[in-house]
Amino acid sequence: MNIKREFVLREIAGDLLLVPTGKTALDLNGMLTLNDVGADIWKMLPEVKDEEEIVQRLLKDYEATADEIRPDVSAFLGKLRELGIL
Repeated sequence: MNIKREFVLREIAGDLLLVPTGKTALDLNGMLTLNDVGADIWKMLPEVKDEEEIVQRLLKDYEATADEIRPDVSAFLGKLRELGIL
């Protein structure tokens, strides 16, 4: 999937944060806090082709069904699209 904005994932004081860099830091004010699943999804984005591939990968790492995972993945990606990150 294509990430349109520049961010780095950092752990700061136990929190997982997406920190804007470069021009993105000028356009977006602040950082985004992620949970563990959000961070896992973020790390996958450059490698995956679609949302279903993310769901299938998460099924290997988490004890949940595809029906439980899919809405969360959809919501997370929707928020990234809304912010112009994807």
